[in-house]
Amino acid sequence: MTVTDGEAEALSSDPGAASGDEMKTALTIFVLLAILAGAVWVGHYGWESAGDVVMPAWGWLMMGLGIFFTLLVGGGLMALVFYSSRAGFDEPPEVVQEKKHRTAKWGKMILRRKKRRSS
Repeated sequence: MTVTDGEAEALSSDPGAASGDEMKTALTIFVLLAILAGAVWVGHYGWESAGDVVMPAWGWLMMGLGIFFTLLVGGGLMALVFYSSRAGFDEPPEVVQEKKHRTAKWGKMILRRKKRRSS
């Protein structure tokens, strides 16, 4: 049986490290659920505090159209993200330069002769 580096590290590390990761995950989930509960409470409070306000039919229509187009734009953007990822547009660019031979470099230089001193 062969043991990979990751398994060896997991076997050799202390058991407290794994529980630390579990605590971080639990804390993250707890915080996110608390934020969700707060948002639901604020939404419910705002809805109830409006009282007996009557919204006309065109208001419901506009709200429905706003929700529809918001979902349409969000879905379209997600589709573009998946398409560009699959098509390879998200890859980093590769710069390709042709290597020139040393002779090409020397061919462009102008040879200059040293002036001789006349004696």
